[in-house]
Amino acid sequence: MKTHRFETQVWLPHRREQVFEFFADPINLNRLTPAWLHFEILSPPAIVRQGTLLDYRLRLRGIPLRWQSEIEAYEPPRRFIDRQTRGPYSLWVHEHSFVEENGGTVVGDRVDYAVRGGSLVQKFFVAPDLRQIFQYRQSVLQEIFAPAAASL
Repeated sequence: MKTHRFETQVWLPHRREQVFEFFADPINLNRLTPAWLHFEILSPPAIVRQGTLLDYRLRLRGIPLRWQSEIEAYEPPRRFIDRQTRGPYSLWVHEHSFVEENGGTVVGDRVDYAVRGGSLVQKFFVAPDLRQIFQYRQSVLQEIFAPAAASL
């Protein structure tokens, strides 16, 4: 199984604790996910911590999928890691990191993943979709955490 890595980061002009708090609420995934994925959280947990399971439903290229993630590590306000336990990937481990920098927070995403279907599926479908999804996410985060944003 060949694994791939996708990394991206964005600087937001807010305190790390405030940014982490936003990410720690699974309901906010709806705001960060493009509408074309038809993303839905099936049962949002009251609290997120290590061991929490999150169940989702989405459509990827028109194919309905169920996805379950487990919070593998939870270290507020520095980072958390979610690992797919059921879903479309052979492997999906997503580390979210939060680093104070220049009076704000650098939000980092590192995803290690493996796809079913080999290198052509990775090159022509998965990699472009991931870039598009995370570009959307960064754009929304910059709007939400704009310097003039009074409330979240």
